Amino acid sequence: MPRLERDITIVNKLGLHARAATKMAILASEFKASVTLIQGDKQAPASSVLGLLMLESGMGKTMRIVAEGEDAEQAMDALCNLVKARFDEDC
Repeated sequence: MPRLERDITIVNKLGLHARAATKMAILASEFKASVTLIQGDKQAPASSVLGLLMLESGMGKTMRIVAEGEDAEQAMDALCNLVKARFDEDC
C-alpha cells in the first residue's frame, strides 16, 4: 500500500479551528486511505474533529500529512488543496 508524506503550512487567519477541522474531517472520511496529521509531538487522524482541534494548529504552523492506502494520493491532494484554499473561508 502506498504511503505518502507531505508538509503543508496553515495559511488561513483562524488556523485549524472548529469549522475548518470539521471540513477536513468530512473530506478525509470520503477516502479509504488512512490519513494522519502530525504537528510537533502531536498527531491526529484527519477524520477526527476533536483530534484535529487538539493539534492547536494556527496560522503559519506547518503540519505533516501522512496518507496510507489505495486512494492515498487522491486523499493527500484533496486535503492539501483544502488547506491551500484556506478551508474555503474569506480570511
